[in-house]
This record gives sequence, C-alpha cells and structure tokens, in this order.
Amino acid sequence: MDDHKRNQYEIRDPRDEYPTPPFPRQEQDKPGIEARMQPNPDDGAATYKGLGRMVGRKALITGGDSGLGRAAAIAYMREGAKVVINHMPEEEEDARSLFALAEAEGGDITGIAGDLRDEAFCQRLVREAAERMGGLDAVVLNAGYQITQDTIADLTTEQFDRTLKTNCYALFWLSKAALPLLPPGATIINVSSTQGYDPSPGLLDYAATKFFIRGFTQAFAQQAIEKGVRVNAIAPGPFWTVLQPSHGQPAEKVEKFGAGSAMGRPGQPAELASTFVFLATQESAYMIGETIGATGGNPIA
Repeated sequence: MDDHKRNQYEIRDPRDEYPTPPFPRQEQDKPGIEARMQPNPDDGAATYKGLGRMVGRKALITGGDSGLGRAAAIAYMREGAKVVINHMPEEEEDARSLFALAEAEGGDITGIAGDLRDEAFCQRLVREAAERMGGLDAVVLNAGYQITQDTIADLTTEQFDRTLKTNCYALFWLSKAALPLLPPGATIINVSSTQGYDPSPGLLDYAATKFFIRGFTQAFAQQAIEKGVRVNAIAPGPFWTVLQPSHGQPAEKVEKFGAGSAMGRPGQPAELASTFVFLATQESAYMIGETIGATGGNPIA
C-alpha cells in the first residue's frame, strides 16, 4: 500500500495503489479533522512534484485545509503559485499543518478563517486574498457541507439552509466578488459531484446543490469569458475526505466507502491535484463551462 509514495509518474496498478475498504469504523463531529481519519487521506505531500506551471500565479482556495482543497493547495504551491486558503475556525488544526508544510518548503500558503454563509465575509475574503497576494488569478470554490439524512422528514430547515448557503450562496457571492478582480486568462474552478448526476436519496439537499453547481458553471462561464476568464468544474465520485466520517455518510457506509466503484476503493485527494492544476493553467485554455468527472468507474452523463 506504500507504492503511492514513489514518483507520481511511475506506472502502477491503480486498483491497489491506495487502501481499499473495509476501513475502521469512525465518526467525527462536523466539520471534522482530516488528521484523525484512519487511514489518513493522501494529500500529495509525499508525491506531488511541481513543474513550474503556476509560477507567478495567485490562487484562492475555499475549504483548503483538508481534502481536495488541501491537495490543490499543495500542488499549486509546488507549481510556484502563492496560495490563500479559507477554512472554518474549527478546522485550524488541519490548516496549521498545511502552513507548516509550506513554510518548511519555502512555499507561500496562508489562510483566512471564516464562515462562507456570511455574504460580507465572502466579499472580504476575496478582497483580502487579492491584497495579500498582490492580485488574484485562480479561484477554487471547493468548500462544501454534507450531512446524510434517511428521509425528507429528517431533513430540517436549519440543515437545508446551511447546505444551500455553504454550497450555493457562497459560490454566487464569491464568484460575483472575484470576477471584477480577475485579469484575462484567470480561472474559476468549481467543485460539483457525481451527486449532481446520480443523487443518493440520503443526500437530498447536498445532491441538489451539486446540480446547481453544474448549471451555475455552464451559465456563468458564458458571462465570464467575455472578460477572458474561464470557468469550469470538477465532479468527484467517492473520495476519501473528512466530509465522509463527519456525518456525510452513515458510519456503516464509511467502513465500506468506495467499495461500489469499479476501482473497488475511494479516490484519494492527491489523485485530483493535477486536474486542479490543469484547469488553472493554459493547458486547458479552450475549455469553458466544462465538468471533468473523476468517479472511479461511474462516468458522469
């Protein structure tokens, strides 16, 4: 299982590159701490090697303390970018470990803590990130909220509101605030999900927000390109992140998480790092309004 610690470009069998279920039974309160997961997710720290593709770039990543956002932050830093992440104050433990990694490597990753459900904070986050880095040309809107509920009767208005505020309203507020600051060639990358194509009944509110992100990406991309700004999205399938054991899935499903994919395992954040880099650079210059799936064998349609 340690083969993934080799050079990221070596050929190897993807089926057994990472841990496969069953996993230890585990549960955390929201928002959860990645460092307490068993096994610990692979964020690319041991494998990702930058090629200088983002030298001089300035990126803001929401939900950058853990999961996919953390993997993107490490990859961007190693490609030469300055990075500001947003995280909740309760996620400080994961954020501090990321800052320590960057400092040890001479990289530039800093954070701004705050709640994306607050429109004024979203506006301030974009403004302060741009001021701190001396500009802004890549925005990764990755932060999300997910709690499983068996039926609509169990889904409270409070949870429904929180899910939509975090996953949809914040996307709108951040995009609106960022667009005037972004130069031609800049990018916005949204994170949808296979739940936006094939929803699970227990994720009624979360899945609905991922459908929203698909439509928002396609429509907003046509507006943003008038400024030379590209907007695209990524739709992950079952990825091993702290979203899952912090009530994103029932505890018994966490034990078997990813087993139903053709790979027989969940994806690891490190496996999407290069996709975030691709969408942020000129390598994807002719792509707007697109969604790239990473599902382990259940193609998005």
